[in-house]
Amino acid sequence: MLARIVNSLPFGLSQQITKLYFQALVRNQREAHSAIEHLQYRTMDVKILPALQDNYMYLIVDKATKEAAIVDPVDPNSVLQAVQEQGVNLTTVLTTHHHWDHAGGNADLVKQHPGLQVYGGDDRIGALTNKVQHNTQFNIGHLNVQCLFTPCHTTGHICYFVSAPEEGNETAVFTGDTLFLGGCGRFFEGTADQMYQALINILSGLPEQTKVFCGHEYTLQNLKFASYVEPTNEEIKKKMEWSQNMRQKGKPTVPSTIAEEKSYNPFMRVTQPSIMKFAKSNDAVETMKVIRQHKDNFKA
Repeated sequence: MLARIVNSLPFGLSQQITKLYFQALVRNQREAHSAIEHLQYRTMDVKILPALQDNYMYLIVDKATKEAAIVDPVDPNSVLQAVQEQGVNLTTVLTTHHHWDHAGGNADLVKQHPGLQVYGGDDRIGALTNKVQHNTQFNIGHLNVQCLFTPCHTTGHICYFVSAPEEGNETAVFTGDTLFLGGCGRFFEGTADQMYQALINILSGLPEQTKVFCGHEYTLQNLKFASYVEPTNEEIKKKMEWSQNMRQKGKPTVPSTIAEEKSYNPFMRVTQPSIMKFAKSNDAVETMKVIRQHKDNFKA
C-alpha cells in the first residue's frame, strides 16, 4: 500500500522519498547482501554487483573488445571500482526503469565518467541520452542488445536481451523488475494483460537456455509463494533447497534460465492447469491477475 502511495506522488517527490527510504535501510547495513560474482562465458562476462538492501547491478563485458555496459547503476562508486578492476571500457548504461533504486545513480555516474550512452524506455530516467522502443537494437562491442518493451511494473520498463553474433553462444536477458527468479514485479503502473504479454508472449519466447539476470534478490520469498500456489511441484522444492544453500553462503541466486522459470515460476505458468485451478479461472490473464493479488498479500 505504501509503495503505491509513493508511486502516485509527483515524480520528483516520489524519487526523493524513495532515495531517503533506501538510504535509511542501508545505513546500518554492515556488509553487502550478497557476494560479488564474476561469471565468465565464451563471448561475454557478467559481473554481479550487489547494491542497497537487495538490488543487483550487472557489468556486461564483451570479451573480444573489452567494451562494457552497466545495468541499473544505482551505486556508481561500486560500478567504477569494478570497471577499474576489470580493465574494461565502460561506454553504456542500460536502465530497466525509472525507479530510484535502479536509475538513481545515472546522473552521478555520468558526472564521474563522462560520455556514457544512457539507454532506457522512459523520459523519467535520469541522464537519459537514448530513448528506446520494443526491438530497438545496438551493440556493446560485438555483443548485440535487443530492447524488449515490457510495461506493467512501470509504463516504460525495458528488458535487455544480449546475444553474440556467433550461433550457439550464450544469451542473457536483464529483466529489472519485470521477471524475478520465481516471481514478477508488482503491477504499479500496468495491468495483468501487460504482464501476461511481457512474460508469456515476449520473455517465454526467448531461447530456453537464456540466462535471466533480475533486479533483486527476492528468490526465497518468491519460491515460498510458488510452493503455496503449486505445493506438489518438485522443481520448486529443488530450487528452494538450492537457493537456501546459496543464501546461507551469502551468494546470489541469479542467474536462472528461461527454461527454469517455466518450470517453477507461477507467473510464467499461468497457462498451466495447476495454476489456473489455484486461481479458480480458465483464463490465463485473469489467472495472472489473481495470483499477483495473492502474492501482494502473501506472508511467507
